[in-house]
Amino acid sequence: MLPVTAIGGYLGSGKTTLVNHLLRNADGRKLAVLVNEFGQLPIDEDLIEAQDDTLISITGGCVCCSYGNDLIEAMMNMLRMEPRPDHILIEASGVALPGGIAASVSLMDGFELDGVVVMTDAETVRRQAANDYIGDTIERQLSDADLVLLNKADLVSASQLQDLETWMETNAPQAGIVRTAHGEVPTSVILQGFDPDPARFSGATHDSIAAFASEVLYFSGIVDADACAQTFADPCFNLVRAKGFVPTVDGLRAIQVVGRRWAVSDAPEDAVPGVVLIAAGAKLDLAGIKKALGDSVA
Repeated sequence: MLPVTAIGGYLGSGKTTLVNHLLRNADGRKLAVLVNEFGQLPIDEDLIEAQDDTLISITGGCVCCSYGNDLIEAMMNMLRMEPRPDHILIEASGVALPGGIAASVSLMDGFELDGVVVMTDAETVRRQAANDYIGDTIERQLSDADLVLLNKADLVSASQLQDLETWMETNAPQAGIVRTAHGEVPTSVILQGFDPDPARFSGATHDSIAAFASEVLYFSGIVDADACAQTFADPCFNLVRAKGFVPTVDGLRAIQVVGRRWAVSDAPEDAVPGVVLIAAGAKLDLAGIKKALGDSVA
């Protein structure tokens, strides 16, 4: 299954900055970025190796593809590429609803939705949501989100950020909330597959790394995979990501949590028990998570 992340957000929120950041810090992943047209997503010139009418080849094996009005055909082309991308990023236009893209992905064979990321401008998002003309679009984008990035967080005060995060609890109830500046966030927070050691988080300044905590949870007995996933998705633990493999009565099962959305699936044959947890904030309540899961954790 080829993982897909939909990236939405209103005009000026910083989607282009985020995508360029992810391409610069792909850590060996071959990323494919799909956009309506290249003009909507100016890739940094120093990343480009070659370009034709429909495809930009980017250093490190990544590509950017213009899909026009046929997103499904572009995605199927990604499945046929050699070598095949490791992850697809779909950058929605500023007025598009990323939930619609997510719904399309969920219906297509060969793909799995890794999450819906919505970029917001921390300075303006509340005013935009109150605007008679664009407010409905802003609200629907936020309601689609698994992760909300409060971009340009360096331009507002700490108290304003706290108020904004409280406001997001109502307007993006299913989302994990992450503060960013200049679109800088550890790549592992956005993309499936991540390093459990925050010191090795890529593509982030020291300050943005310090805004996350990461732990690996190990197991000493059989667990209920669904119950584990629901625990990791509980907002009281403030996790933005959880991924790994848990021992069940039916063998190992894979768990994937993004914000409040969770899924359990079959584990590959070479899977090793353990779940990587990433929390927004400098502290992760591992003791609380272990208590909630009971005696099955190490």
